[in-house]
Amino acid sequence: MKKFLLLLLATWLAATGATAAKNVKPAISLVSGENARAWQAVGRVNMIGTGFCTGALIRPDLVLTAAHCMYDKRTGKRIATNKIEFLAGWREGRAVAVREARRVIIHEGYRYNSPRKLQRVATDIALIELDRPIRNSRVMPFGWARSPRVGQKVEVVSYSTVHPQIPALQDSCRVLGRDPGVLVLSCQVTFGASGSPIFVVDKGVPRIASIISAKAEWRNRAVALGTSLGRPLESLIATMEGGRGLFTRIQPVSSPGGSPAQ
Repeated sequence: MKKFLLLLLATWLAATGATAAKNVKPAISLVSGENARAWQAVGRVNMIGTGFCTGALIRPDLVLTAAHCMYDKRTGKRIATNKIEFLAGWREGRAVAVREARRVIIHEGYRYNSPRKLQRVATDIALIELDRPIRNSRVMPFGWARSPRVGQKVEVVSYSTVHPQIPALQDSCRVLGRDPGVLVLSCQVTFGASGSPIFVVDKGVPRIASIISAKAEWRNRAVALGTSLGRPLESLIATMEGGRGLFTRIQPVSSPGGSPAQ
């Protein structure tokens, strides 16, 4: 498996205003509201003025997405927390719920500019704590599943530069290979799909098994790379609950002159 992965050239998939999608086979658009209903807890993660990714609720106040989405691709710097928002069930200009980020937690091992690309994929996980929980019967947070085995069927729901206004579903992906931290998938993904939940469906119930980190090419075949969850996600949740958030929204504080201190 390691030899397999070393042949991959990863490209990270946060959408920017200058990004255009080329030669991408589109996923199946969720064109009907009825079909989209089961996926309302998937939404767009907007980095205002920078671009967007995809994320999913795993708790009424927690969104799971990719760590690299929290950085400005042009500068390599972290995006300010008050520039991040989550649009649950975003569809043709409307969202079931809109929330701003209060805090962002990134995997402690993640390094945005690290040349070790596979290590970046393996740690490419972030949690966004929302300023207010989403308590809506139409938006039910997803549970998560064990990492899927090689050959197992998975499904991906995403937004991208191909379909930025409507979520799309790929329901025929397969796991082509894996190591402890990275999954290699047959899914076709493009910019904006970073952070998209990868689902295992058991008895009709979708559970998140991974998230999209990057696209790659292997033996002239387009593939997607997913980040394994398990202990890394549990560690992030523990960090969040312990109040040790890495990036917190800065609250204005009055300076002696009376203006907010940054």
